[in-house]
Amino acid sequence: MSEMSKVAIIPARGGSVRLPRKNVIDFLGRPIIAFTIEAALECALFDRVIVSTDDDEIEEVARGFGAEISRRPAELATAEARVSDVCVALLDEEEAAGRQYDILTVLYATAPLRTAEDIRGTTNLAEG
Repeated sequence: MSEMSKVAIIPARGGSVRLPRKNVIDFLGRPIIAFTIEAALECALFDRVIVSTDDDEIEEVARGFGAEISRRPAELATAEARVSDVCVALLDEEEAAGRQYDILTVLYATAPLRTAEDIRGTTNLAEG
């Protein structure tokens, strides 16, 4: 059986209402999104780790910690936009570029205590 292709998507919109700039807010001396990017890369499961954002600062921080970037369209950068719609749009973009995945994992930037081991364990459960 061939290995499944996997992508991690980290949704990180710039315009949070309740906690402005939450995805790049300082947490233990680093931008909070850094913890999620590093855990996703460290677990070594994903063919790509992609931050979906509409924000220049988030893009710069995410690139600095090793993530790839997908700039989301304005209609998916609103408080009403659903993460599922963001994921579908990103997967459509990936498919148009000739890339398809067997496993999609969504990792929220605002869960910085999740570790690479947590991600591996959950992914293993999903794979059966």
